[in-house]
Amino acid sequence: MKLSRPISWFLLAFGVWSWVIWVTFVNNLIKDSSGLAFEDGRPTAYFWVHLTLAVVSLVLGTVIGVIGLRGVRALRHKS
Repeated sequence: MKLSRPISWFLLAFGVWSWVIWVTFVNNLIKDSSGLAFEDGRPTAYFWVHLTLAVVSLVLGTVIGVIGLRGVRALRHKS
């Protein structure tokens, strides 16, 4: 499969964006003081659900970013 230059850059940018957003979210989740993520110092179901969402999103963002990076590299070597 061949990816166009704009699509390759979009996928790469999406991968980077996913890492920025989800790492920030996890940091905020860990520092939560509202009582949603931790109750008496123990993680709540809210914490585990959102941590799972973050991990899955990071994995998918990484895969998508790698596909975009490969597309950008292939186009660079082709030119």
